[in-house]
Parts: sequence; C-alpha cells; structure tokens
Amino acid sequence: MISNNEMFLLKLGEVVLKGLNRRSFEDKLVNNVRRRLKSCGSFQVYIRQSTIYVEPTTDNCDMEAAYTACRQVFGVVAVARAVPCEKTVEAIVETAKTYLADEFATARSFKVESKRADKQFYLNSIQISQAVGGDLAEAFPHITVDVHKPDLTVYVEIREKAAYVHAPALPGAGGLPVGMGGHAVSLLSGGLDSPVSSWMMARRGVELEMIHFVSPPYTSQQAQDKVLELARLLTAYCGRMIVHIVPFTEIQEEIRKNCPEEYFTLIMRRFMMRLAEAVAKKAGAKALITGESLGQVASQTMMALGVTEDVTTMPVLRPLIGMDKVEIIRIAREIGTYDTSILPYEDCCTVFTPRHPATRPDLEEVRKAEAALDVEGLIIKALAEESWVRVKY
Repeated sequence: MISNNEMFLLKLGEVVLKGLNRRSFEDKLVNNVRRRLKSCGSFQVYIRQSTIYVEPTTDNCDMEAAYTACRQVFGVVAVARAVPCEKTVEAIVETAKTYLADEFATARSFKVESKRADKQFYLNSIQISQAVGGDLAEAFPHITVDVHKPDLTVYVEIREKAAYVHAPALPGAGGLPVGMGGHAVSLLSGGLDSPVSSWMMARRGVELEMIHFVSPPYTSQQAQDKVLELARLLTAYCGRMIVHIVPFTEIQEEIRKNCPEEYFTLIMRRFMMRLAEAVAKKAGAKALITGESLGQVASQTMMALGVTEDVTTMPVLRPLIGMDKVEIIRIAREIGTYDTSILPYEDCCTVFTPRHPATRPDLEEVRKAEAALDVEGLIIKALAEESWVRVKY
C-alpha cells in the first residue's frame, strides 16, 4: 500500500542541462537537501527522473520548517507539497478530493494538469487529465472547468513508485548546488551589499567563507554581532560557514597618520584585499567576493576598482557590479538580510572616511602614498591576531 503522508517533490533547474558530470551535481544536491533537513526531523531523500523526493519517516517531522528549508536549497527551482497514492484514476480522484478539500471549497473554477513520467501507465497525460477532471467535476458540481485561467490547478504526476497529487509548486532558490562552483572568501561588512553578493555567488554553487574586519574601539561589539547574524541568516541558503575576524584598527590608524586623506579609503581597501587573499590561500579558496557596484561610491569607480584589485592575484568576483541600490535592496528583503543590515551599528569602512575621496586615482600615486607604511609588517600582525567563528542555521 502507498502511504498517504504528505511529502515534497523538488524540481531541478539547470542541473538537468549538465552533461557527463550531471550525476555529481545531482549527488551534491541530494546531500545538501539531506543536510539542510537534519534539524527538521527524519526524512528519506532520493532522486528519480530529475525530481528529488523528500518523504518523512516519522510522524513528528516539522513539515513547515522542512518546506521552507527545501525552498532555500540552491539547485532546486520549485517545491510541491504532494500526497502519493495508488496509480489508478479512482485513487487519484479520492486523494485530490481529500488533500485539496480546502482549495476546492474556495475555488470557482479548476483544471487538471497531468504528467506521465511512467510511460508504462495505460493512459497518456491528456487522458489522465480528462478522466480525473471529469470525476472531480462530478464531485464538485458547483465548480466549473476552466482550462485557461482556473482558480485551482490540480497537478497529477504518474511516477515510478506511485501517483502524486499536488497544488501548484512554489519557486525554489534556483541556481546550482553549493559546492559545485568552487570555494571563495567573501568580504562581509554590516551593510546591504556584501550579504547580497555572497548570496548571489552561493547561488552559482560557490562554497563560502567570510572575512570581516573590526576596528575597536571605533567599531563596537554590536557591529560585530550584527555581521555574525548576517552570516547566520545566509547559512539557510549557503550552509554552515566560517567567519574570519581580522583586527584592522592599527592599519587604519597608520593610514591616517602617514597617507594623504584622499587616498584613505583606497589604501584601506588595498589592505583588505591583501588580508582576504592571505586568508583565502590558507583556506584553499580560489577567488575573492566583494559587494562592489560600479559608481556607487567614490572607491567603486572603474579606476578606483583597478587600484584596489592591483594588490591581489586571485580573481575578484563582483556579482553586484551592474546593479543599482533598488535592485540590491529588493534582493536583501527577499533573502531576509535587509532588517539586520540596516541596524545602526557602523563597521570599519566608515572609520576615517575622507571628506574628498579620490574618484580618478592614479595607481602610481597610490603606490607612492602607500610606501610610507610597513605594509608587510602590518599584514603579518593583523593575521597573527585573526580569530574565527563557525556559524550555522
């Protein structure tokens, strides 16, 4: 007998377009789903015909939390709550009447859409929809059939083990499974941009570590806690991660004492890139990620970005480079980082901000200004005082 317990059908996106290495993408995705669901209860998770099945194995699973978690796993484009039943028209109709009773009670029109993944089933997709739709129309005579714009669409999938009945699926996170796109270190501040850029690169399958710079007493413990909370919020999508905390006070004070004011931010950013690259190499990462957007502030003009990137040999990934603030805020709201990002705790990027920053800096002039500093000594000392925190959902 088929169990009538509710379960989830997870639909895959661009993973299905992969060639000979598609299996490795699917295995990684299944493992990511299993790991994400551990805190929600005991589930059986497996893949058949480009669909991941998530079935509770006990009655005490938190299905609401699991549903939310499945929608946050990168690589999943849609999630449907479904009920399995025997592969007969009668069983499908009875399941639809029971499982979708609330939807039928409020709908004024409906249609049935069917998919026959099991090609051995005796009816084709159109015949399944006609048979099931006809019986449901008799069962609910007050509801009309509308194949164009129905209030309710009943989905029927005939698959290997059973038939599955569900209402419309909701969108998943999309993208590629985390871990299939390489390993990178993201520069995480307390603002809006860097959490969004981190999320966007994780969505392309990149496994993340974070680096955050602190400048006590100019920055507070609340500012650091805010950043750790942003990292924790991202773990719902990215998985558990390490946040490297690097002291930056002495570097900023040395810059202020020895360098021209218009270059404060640029030289500070160059130190950040050097430190981030050092952390990345130690972690085995192959790229850096920033939340820079072209022209958003003085240090993000095309020339300024070139000056900043001059000190690193690693690729610098900037997923926000062509986005404006409205787009960034929209994504921050969608992924749940906005309310934390706008908390009024300033990070080290706002310390010693120049009144008139250089927007068209000359690389040689910046190098000359920076030569007044013991760059290597300051880097070594900051890295020696580095600490780290592991965050998880």
